[in-house]
Amino acid sequence: MALDTVAAAGTTPDRSQPFAALGLKPDEYQRIREILGRRPTSSELAMYSVMWSEHCSYKSSKVHLRQFGEKAPHSDALLVGIGENAGVVDVGQGYAVTFKIESHNHPSFVEPYQGAATGVGGIVRDILTMGARPIAVMDPLRFGPADAPDTHRVLPGIVAGIGGYGNCLGLPNIGGEIVFDETYAGNPLVNALCVGVMRHDQIKLAKASGVGNLVVLYGAKTGGDGIGGVSILASETFDSTGSAKRPSVQVGDPFVEKVLIECSLEIFAEDLVVGIQDLGGAGLSCATSELASAGTGGMKVALDTVPLRDPSLSPEEILMSESQERMCAIVEPSKIDRFLEICKKWDVTVTVIGEVTDSDRLIITWHDEVIVNVPPRTVAHEGPVYERPCIKPDYVDRVNAEKLNLPMPTTASEIRAAVLKLISSPNLADKSWVTSQYDKYVQGNTIQSQPEDSGMVRIDEKTHLGVAISTDANASWSYLNPYEGAKLALAEAARNIATAGAKPLAVTNCLNFGSPEDPGVMWQFAETVRGLADGCLEMGLPVTGGNVSFYNSTGDVAILPTPVIGVLGVIQDVRTRTPMSFDRTGLDLYLFGETHADLAGSEWAYLHNQRGGQAPTADLQREIRLIKLLLEGQPLFAAAHDLSQGGLVATLSEMVLRHNMGATIQLTGDLATALLSETPGRVVVAVEPTNAQAINTLAAKHQIALTQIGTTGGSSLTINDAAIGLDELRRAFTDTIPKLFGHSRADLPSILPLDAKKIG
Repeated sequence: MALDTVAAAGTTPDRSQPFAALGLKPDEYQRIREILGRRPTSSELAMYSVMWSEHCSYKSSKVHLRQFGEKAPHSDALLVGIGENAGVVDVGQGYAVTFKIESHNHPSFVEPYQGAATGVGGIVRDILTMGARPIAVMDPLRFGPADAPDTHRVLPGIVAGIGGYGNCLGLPNIGGEIVFDETYAGNPLVNALCVGVMRHDQIKLAKASGVGNLVVLYGAKTGGDGIGGVSILASETFDSTGSAKRPSVQVGDPFVEKVLIECSLEIFAEDLVVGIQDLGGAGLSCATSELASAGTGGMKVALDTVPLRDPSLSPEEILMSESQERMCAIVEPSKIDRFLEICKKWDVTVTVIGEVTDSDRLIITWHDEVIVNVPPRTVAHEGPVYERPCIKPDYVDRVNAEKLNLPMPTTASEIRAAVLKLISSPNLADKSWVTSQYDKYVQGNTIQSQPEDSGMVRIDEKTHLGVAISTDANASWSYLNPYEGAKLALAEAARNIATAGAKPLAVTNCLNFGSPEDPGVMWQFAETVRGLADGCLEMGLPVTGGNVSFYNSTGDVAILPTPVIGVLGVIQDVRTRTPMSFDRTGLDLYLFGETHADLAGSEWAYLHNQRGGQAPTADLQREIRLIKLLLEGQPLFAAAHDLSQGGLVATLSEMVLRHNMGATIQLTGDLATALLSETPGRVVVAVEPTNAQAINTLAAKHQIALTQIGTTGGSSLTINDAAIGLDELRRAFTDTIPKLFGHSRADLPSILPLDAKKIG
């Protein structure tokens, strides 16, 4: 086929173009023609199609996401907010930390290993482009029923992909979560978080400024894997026969990425770039248009100079390819020789592909023929914006009115059975089978990781300054009340930071929902964003960025609304952190917070096939007081562990099993509610008996209810008259996941892409 140039487009206005096959609606295609004053070339059509996709343009969510800016609390710590590759916060001592979470859901369903692996690689490059050294990753995951055949197909591969890529990069995996639910069958959620650290003066931004500056592509060569990739794949709903638009999933090479990281950090250290952007979703289409759009002028690129793994690729395919491990930098001509020298030292492929111009156009040529001539902002930042209908689903009032009918244990034997049933359930059982495949301690700065409430890493080995990160979501609460569900997830993530002794600073989020074309789903989404924005404003925590993942449906069955909320906090000295569990006898156990009959959306209700009732209401002022209490009282606590999924049963079981140290618990009143309720805003702490008065004074000062519930010691968990030996408790806790998946570890595929070469 003859090359489709801009000149040809001007003389053939009626040529048929496959805009619908590329995911564009008729009115969107017509708008492109209006912007250009002609039909687009095939290369321009490719660029607009990927950049105007739901995944890249946020066209259905923008009108709601604006609340994160409109309701943003003042924060002295915020250095870079929403709009860049990742947010940046000041953590003191001249350090800045950047963190972000994104989804790679649909690619991970199609090809679990590479889908998950490249999800890790992509979020790591987002952190790198801010000028930071990546220091840790986390992965909140959601799957269908633990015994479902498709779960057994995707889970081992996803876990292996996360571990394989992250381990090869030398990044510790310090946390996350795994949840099983029927609605994720056929649509697993793979959310990846990365955190990086830099000095304040090392922050880099994605912009192309300075007329005459060079556009430099470096990293892996461009191949045919992932053409259209997540930009189209993440904008489609899976049905029972599979999506009609499942392109090849990207193929990752962590060894190339590791070298790319070190090469980039040396380039940054010598201040050789004006702007920097990684090539992730939408590939070169995204990198060139976003850099030009955020800069001060235009850009001209010679596409035929792009190094190719597959020389048969067409210009359109090169622009849409989402091949991994690539970066695009803006470099002053006076610094290009040193830039090329560093790339040669690291054996990184590097090519000057263009320059910044004084025009307002992005012009791309192919062997001197102009194939793209567009206003870059119309591609990158001025795509369609939809105010989709939002209608409260009929199910909400119905399920909220349902009365739970749950068996409530009262006798010693019933309590024993309930404890064992809960902690052996797939959602609460020990996940060591998964986390053992991740390197948690590489780099030597991991202070705590799973199963602690939060992950924690040291960022300065002299002062022991550190950061803690937690990700949380309770999709059952969001299903019952998405507004409260978002606030509750925020509160839990912040609480998990504080139990370790870190002060919450900032928020990132990954909002996973069904189809935005469903008014009920859009209502869930709108209520979630409203709740999170309101919650962050009340708690004084800015949203630094995040991700929206729509079309998480199988047929007409949408996933539960799943807003995964990440909170980052700072701790001045990681040596003072509070662990989640006790390791000695004779400590007193206290419960901070009141317990109510909050069983709606609980794990106990889920185990009895009930998802109805009223979700708890978040009391964020009480949460703020509790966080202040936990930080002020840190020197008093030998251990602190929050209550969340599984209530007091799960918290106590995890605490006694962590160091094989038993406890004797004495509860009064409604025993079943005390054990099974998931009332938010509660924490169990262990303290020396000599600190009893100090604990009571602290609770009174912050107006937090306090109840002494027991003591540590012995070889069993004894709750009133019900005693469970630690050996029996451990078997129940640890046997479930290996029995389900122990036989199905993924056969590790090659982690090298087709053009990979050995790194000496």
